[in-house]
Parts: sequence; structure tokens; C-alpha cells
Amino acid sequence: MKIKITLILSALIICFTTNAQTKVGTVDREFIIAKMPQLKIVQERINNYGTRLDSINQSKIFKHDAAVKAYNTIAKTLSDADKRPKLIEINDLKQEIAKFQENGTKMMQLRRQDFMRPLYQKVNLLIKEIAETNGYTQILTVNGDNFAYLDVKHDITKQILSKLGIEE
Repeated sequence: MKIKITLILSALIICFTTNAQTKVGTVDREFIIAKMPQLKIVQERINNYGTRLDSINQSKIFKHDAAVKAYNTIAKTLSDADKRPKLIEINDLKQEIAKFQENGTKMMQLRRQDFMRPLYQKVNLLIKEIAETNGYTQILTVNGDNFAYLDVKHDITKQILSKLGIEE
């Protein structure tokens, strides 16, 4: 009987000790960034970049439309052999437009990430500072299952590598 009571008390003490060692908080990083005054500047930069891409796209479309119009005006006078290079040129322009539009979407995403990176870095530094100051071991994001901050003392990666016999 004494052994059971001792085991139960030991388990309770371990549970309380474990809970006392960790302190978890949450953060809504997206909400914070939406409130930052710098976001307006970033959005303007993104919009300006998008406008430049649209301008390039419009010039490509204009070039394509001009080639089609020129072809249509002379198509009746051209032989089949002469029509072929003109049609290939028009098709190449159409493919160039499609490829530019596809790449433009990717370029916009990359540019947006580049412009937003400093805001996220600033917020992440503040999260780390507040977490360390207030003794948090983990800060979770409220918009997902991500850690905004994790005290490295609780990372067991090196222990697992050691058990596997893998050296860094």
C-alpha cells in the first residue's frame, strides 16, 4: 500500500514539476502585421511592381495584336509558304504572353514575400524578446499549428541524433 501511495505521489510531483517548467503562449502574427504602419508602404511597393508587370504584359499583348492585324491585312495576298512564318510568329507571341502571365504570378508572389520579410523579422524578434523576458518556453501562432518561438532547451534533435549514432 505504501508503495502505491509513493508511486502516486511521485507521479503527481513529476506532473507538477513538468508543468512548472513549461510556459506556453500564443500570438496572432498576421493581426500584428496588419496593424503595422509599414504594411502600407509594403502594399504600395507590391502594387507598383504589379503595375510594372501589367505594363509589360500590355505591351506584349499590343505587339501580338499588331502582328495579327498586319497578318490579316496581307493574308489574302500571301502564298501558303509566306503565311507559315507569319502564323508561327503570331503563335510564338501568344505563347510568350501566356508564359509571361504564368511567370508574372510567381514573380508577384516572390516579390511579396521579399517585401513582407522585414515585417515578419521585426515581429519575430519581438516575439523572441517577450518570450525570453517572460519565461515562455513556447509561443504558438493562433492561425495555425506553427511555433512562433520555441526555447531550444526543449529541442531533442541532438539527443535523437546521438541515440542514432549520428554526429553533426
